[in-house]
Amino acid sequence: MQHITAADITAFDKIYRLNFVNGLPGFKPANLVGTAAPDGQTNLAIFSSVLHLGSDPAVLGMVTRPTTVPRHTYQNIKDNGGCYTLNHVPLNLTAQAHYTSANFEDESEFEACGFTADMRDGFPAPYVAQSPLSIGLRLKEEHSIFNGTLLLVGTVEHVYLRPEALRPDGTLDLVALGEVAISGLDGYHAVQPPVRYGYARPGQFPRAL
Repeated sequence: MQHITAADITAFDKIYRLNFVNGLPGFKPANLVGTAAPDGQTNLAIFSSVLHLGSDPAVLGMVTRPTTVPRHTYQNIKDNGGCYTLNHVPLNLTAQAHYTSANFEDESEFEACGFTADMRDGFPAPYVAQSPLSIGLRLKEEHSIFNGTLLLVGTVEHVYLRPEALRPDGTLDLVALGEVAISGLDGYHAVQPPVRYGYARPGQFPRAL
């Protein structure tokens, strides 16, 4: 096994270090985050830092980059009642999703990248019409991390999904939705049907369902 220390990582070239460290968590979820400014200007950005924080109530976290430069997603969330959407990315739209990471200034990423902003049920943040699973959230807390990033904690207020995604036991069939996962900064992966196991108990080795 090759051994890489913290000192080695610090000494890496910047781009090499970005690529290396972003790949360490393994596969990550791909979400397009939809927001709107108070004047109605919409914004869309690809994020791979969304995580589950609790189920009762339903709470999801999202890590944003340092706000040392303007961050439209973060500012829109703060200025628009804490509202934002998470939208899963289908395989056939990965190029458009990745394009949202470009530095657009006065143009909505929805229009520039070929997505349709969909306002639903009075919620003030836009959903992605092409997404097979979309979530409307409201910011409840934010926590500063020592490296300048922020953990945004949001409660789930709305979920929209295609019916074939929902199994009888409440689990989600993301393969049926044709979704992707992200590795590193720029790798988009089709997902395969999972191997699922029952509830783990001591003395009972897990068997595939």
